[in-house]
Amino acid sequence: MLQTWWELFWGFFVANILGYGGGPASIPLMQEEIVNHYHWMTTEQFGDVLAIGNALPGPIATKIAAFVGYHVAGWFGALIASVATIVPSATALILLIRLLNKHRTSPRVKGMTLLVQPVIAVLMILLTWEFGQVSTGSIGIWQTLIIAGISLWVMTKTKLHPAILILIAFAYGALVLSHTM
Repeated sequence: MLQTWWELFWGFFVANILGYGGGPASIPLMQEEIVNHYHWMTTEQFGDVLAIGNALPGPIATKIAAFVGYHVAGWFGALIASVATIVPSATALILLIRLLNKHRTSPRVKGMTLLVQPVIAVLMILLTWEFGQVSTGSIGIWQTLIIAGISLWVMTKTKLHPAILILIAFAYGALVLSHTM
């Protein structure tokens, strides 16, 4: 069990300490640790946790950590994964903000923050691709494209909160898709 606790701590510590840009940027790193490295969940299960986590209030990374920690090692696992997610990030935030404020006008600091953004974008695209493959495999290409298109339109053209869109998708899946599958 000690090995599992260490793996929980290390997996979430690495994902969150390298997740420059906050929760959304750390999600692909968490997925890498949770699904691909430690095999605590499948891509489908991780997608479900991500969807539910997005529908609930609060930081997404902390919710994923608590759930996966609990899934792997009970309440103590939830505590370990949550601490590994929160404490290093909070400590790094305090230290880095002080350092960045001190060197705010430095071209190197500006370059660091600008050049990491494309890497984060690629990580998010890869995560989206994997979830798209899972979706097309389970509900088909046309259903996936229609739902994705409507979701994109709603998020870019209306002021509907994404959590409400997720809840609508849950309802659609429960009421419509459950009868067609």
